[in-house]
Amino acid sequence: MNNWFKANGIHLAIIGFFVIICFVYFSPVLQGKAPATSDVLAAKAMQTEIMDFKAKDGKAPLWTNQMFGGMPAYQIWAQYAYNGASYGIRLIVNTFPSPIGTVLLLLTGAYFMFIVLRVNPWLAAAGAIAFAFTMYNFVLISAGHNNKVLAIGFFAPIIAGFILTLRGKYLLGGSLTALFLALMIRANHVQMTYYLLLSILIFMGIELYHAYKGKKLPAFGKAVGTLSAAALLAVMVNAGVLWTTAEYAGETNRGKSNLTAAPGDGGSSNAKAKEYAYGWSQGVGESFTFLIPDLYGGATSINELVKPESHMYKAISELTGGDPNQTTQAIQQLAGNLNMQQYWGEKPGTSGGYYFGAIICFLFVFGLFIVRSPMKWWIVATTVLFILLSFGKNFPFISDLFFDYFPLYSKFRAVESILAVVGLMVPLLAILAVKEAQDGNIDQKTLVKKLQLSAAITGGFALIVAIMPTLFFSFTTVNHAEIVQALSQSVQNNTALAHKIANALIDDRIAIARSDAFRSFILIAIGFGLVWAFITKKMSVTMACGLLAAVVLFDMWQVDRRYLNNSNFTTKSNITNHYQPRDVDTFIAADKDPNFRVLDLTVSTFQDASPSAFHKTIGGYHAAKLKRYQELIEHQFSKSINQDVLDMLNTKYIITQDQQNGSYKMQRNSTAAGNAWIVPHVQFAKDADEEMKAISSFDPKKEAIVDVRYKSLLDEKRLGPGTGALIKLDSYNPDHLIYSYSAPTDVIAVFSEIYYDKGWNMYVDNVKKPYFRADYVLRAAQLPAGNHKVEFKFEPVSYYMGEKISLAGSILLFACLGFAFYSENKNKKTA
Repeated sequence: MNNWFKANGIHLAIIGFFVIICFVYFSPVLQGKAPATSDVLAAKAMQTEIMDFKAKDGKAPLWTNQMFGGMPAYQIWAQYAYNGASYGIRLIVNTFPSPIGTVLLLLTGAYFMFIVLRVNPWLAAAGAIAFAFTMYNFVLISAGHNNKVLAIGFFAPIIAGFILTLRGKYLLGGSLTALFLALMIRANHVQMTYYLLLSILIFMGIELYHAYKGKKLPAFGKAVGTLSAAALLAVMVNAGVLWTTAEYAGETNRGKSNLTAAPGDGGSSNAKAKEYAYGWSQGVGESFTFLIPDLYGGATSINELVKPESHMYKAISELTGGDPNQTTQAIQQLAGNLNMQQYWGEKPGTSGGYYFGAIICFLFVFGLFIVRSPMKWWIVATTVLFILLSFGKNFPFISDLFFDYFPLYSKFRAVESILAVVGLMVPLLAILAVKEAQDGNIDQKTLVKKLQLSAAITGGFALIVAIMPTLFFSFTTVNHAEIVQALSQSVQNNTALAHKIANALIDDRIAIARSDAFRSFILIAIGFGLVWAFITKKMSVTMACGLLAAVVLFDMWQVDRRYLNNSNFTTKSNITNHYQPRDVDTFIAADKDPNFRVLDLTVSTFQDASPSAFHKTIGGYHAAKLKRYQELIEHQFSKSINQDVLDMLNTKYIITQDQQNGSYKMQRNSTAAGNAWIVPHVQFAKDADEEMKAISSFDPKKEAIVDVRYKSLLDEKRLGPGTGALIKLDSYNPDHLIYSYSAPTDVIAVFSEIYYDKGWNMYVDNVKKPYFRADYVLRAAQLPAGNHKVEFKFEPVSYYMGEKISLAGSILLFACLGFAFYSENKNKKTA
């Protein structure tokens, strides 16, 4: 044991250092605080019903009615108890206070990859810090995109597993690849997993080429076989997660439209889907923020503009008589009404950019000149391709090829997110460059010459921006002229004043860019000095690498604090009690009816999760709502509220706000159809368009609009008018509804529950019976005459069978890992 500690002492020390810097950066956690992010709070609201029933029954339901009328709960929160990776994720995120566990994963995962690449430990630490503290990761944490950052955290260890396998350590490499890939899939961010696998596809293509040239195809084939088995094992472990997601994906707003002409996100046409996916495309010029962090103003904010020393503040204060409150308020109004903010790129908005570090960018360029490893071409190819893909609508030639022809690529939005992979590629080549210089395979004179050239390229560019910022950049938005015109109208057509304010904003943007450009120049000079010192033997490698790690940490830390700092934290009680019920919420909660819906018009109804903290709403927020429900929103609620559709959704209460005094009002909807009802008539529609048109004006209690495809499920000869028939809800559980009814003849019953045939089954007196869709989004069925019990149970095969496969995969994975580590230990003892 002592020998083990002695052999691994340096690694333990560095990991200990990682723990310390995480606790220092996130020091509020020592006071019991936690990040208060919009996405975390929204998720809390979404999960209300799921967690309430989990606390009550000990088992979380697989369906929730808390938003959009109802949707699968496993797209919000699900247990997946038989998935071994679930426990691994919990270990990572729960061992330390949030978000320390996630950042430690980023640090240790990258450190492990660099050690596998045989990099000096302190140099590996520098690379790990550069990757983990990449601005984008901290911007994601500040926004609450926890699953996305978790998935990014597995990039490096998965690559390490691939490298070990390609070196011939098939059992160890394959087992570790399976483990980390299983964990990444369980993090449940398919987009990040897809992007990493796309980069690995390039990696394996380059490895195949070198295996062919080196006549090592048999060994390469064995590695590919091992990695394929590892991928299959990771899929098995996550069978439930992947199966349910794949099944649901085709039914979401990102799937194919049911209508011939749908105006919403995703749309019915390829053009609409592309517009949705390209909504957040990286600006071509914005790529220079890799080197100069706030070159484009940073986040969509006015933080720098409301400082008394800013040009815009001074210009506005002349109008407000120097009153600080009025000046700040005026700047806020201009930002809200005319989008006059620091950020001047083409995105609709941003929480921050993609700064990779000035020193790391300088060393990346150095790596382009000196690195000889075959990995260089994988890194370069991935970096170039992914940057081009991140441009989206700004460079459609490449993006459109992938969107139109590459499998699954079109399913993802915010194409700029692909730069998360580039955030690993850049420090990877940078660290390999220093390793190459350290290995001594290139003569000192050549190294110094290439180092000087790299510094001249990166530092020279930063210096030019600092001295002459407008030489390359305009610091104006694409609609600058329209903004000035609108500004002029708002100040009584005073064109001179409008131009003065607009120019002040430009001057502030220039000042921000200049400051960061000088900063990058100085950091590049420091980085150059450290690398030059150990190349020329003026400093030991260990000291140079240690100092390099410290400077990289200083660089990234300072920028990250702009986007994630102590102000992002609050007490856990504030998070727990963030959503406080209003009087109207308390009144509605007192209703003993177990199942009804609420329309809250005091918020952005279909973009805000907050009402879900208290009610089953017809609105809410979720990135993947059901496509049919999205179409219902677009056609029945976007221009005006369709009362008939409100009724069929059993919308019992409507919340509004008095515009005069701000008080909240609650109105009871007396025409709500209830939990279930008998309809005397059925109107058949030939397709979705006709069905949508029919529900635009109809009486849901008197007729059901049914697609003609379900006509075979109705025996019209047995149907009666429903006179004297009664049906009521006896028991409510989100994924198990029990009704009782009495009918003299066969009748058609409509249930105010969202139709989803990928798991919902209907039983009459415990016998499974067919049901169909009615009124575009609801469930309906022909029920036999008599007194009977009707049950709807959500029993998705994808979940229950997937869980069994997950259990088998988890057992197999742990067996492989155990045998791999046993074999490695045995081989070391016999070596």
